[in-house]
Amino acid sequence: MNVVTVFGASGFIGRYVVREIAKTGARVRAAVRRPERAMFLKPMGDVGQVVPVAANIRDDASVAAAVDGADTVINLVGILQTNGPQNFVSLQEEGATRVAAAAKSAGAGSFVQISAIGADIGSDSAYASTKGAGEKGVQEAFPGATVLRPSIVFGPEDDFFNKFAALARLVPALPLIGGGHTKFEPVYVGDIANAVAMVAANRGKPARVYELGGPNVYSFRELMEITLAEIGRKRLLVPVPFPIAEAQATIAELAFAVPKALNLGPVAPITRDQVKLLRKDNVRSGEYPGLDDLGIQATALELIVPTYLQRYRRGVWHS
Repeated sequence: MNVVTVFGASGFIGRYVVREIAKTGARVRAAVRRPERAMFLKPMGDVGQVVPVAANIRDDASVAAAVDGADTVINLVGILQTNGPQNFVSLQEEGATRVAAAAKSAGAGSFVQISAIGADIGSDSAYASTKGAGEKGVQEAFPGATVLRPSIVFGPEDDFFNKFAALARLVPALPLIGGGHTKFEPVYVGDIANAVAMVAANRGKPARVYELGGPNVYSFRELMEITLAEIGRKRLLVPVPFPIAEAQATIAELAFAVPKALNLGPVAPITRDQVKLLRKDNVRSGEYPGLDDLGIQATALELIVPTYLQRYRRGVWHS
């Protein structure tokens, strides 16, 4: 039985990847910082097939133990905001490189790295630049590794549609940063998991980089309009110029700094780095293969998003 180690297995994308890998019959090591919080993954496979193990990608020893004897290693770890030692460099650059190097040393046959559209070492965004540096580190440490770059990801546990739907319940207006013109190509989390499983099983084309997007391109404004329509609420959509958005993000980061450091509550709703990301469209370049090259038909967000945004409608009870 093949052994597949999945770093970041308990995250949004990770839980779907674990389910898809388990379907192949492989034994899955769910490498996470807190295994006790990943026990919900065990029923995704047969008894003993999915095993949560403790691993911190900032620690050489725990990473080496997690990949020991693995046939395939998948790294899904990524963050949108930093928190102390859990920062962009330590996780998305150094951590990704560490995992790839350990996988190579352990004799793994394949390595899959989840990056992001827009990953670029030269970017002024810390998120995008460390994603780019992580890709470079992975490819140098594990020649032949496959990199998957998705656009924004949607699904029941996502941090995009859920965030704005929840916000719309509380405020009379939603911000359109930069005027709401930024383009996105939302991709379904289930399609990403399917792509990871196929690439891990070497069923894709011999490409080293894939860009994963959905079937349609939307502006930020259009995505806000879709969200409001699905939750049955009317809200003003207010254009916010980038300089003003950056100033607001600075204030938000300062306001949430202490609670965030103490893990006492929610993080800042927007950061300066996220504003930088919104200055560039988040769509496929056309230079790399995508879902269709893997034989996967991209799922339209209109088929999935309504199934989980309904809980934000008026009069709908949810826990």
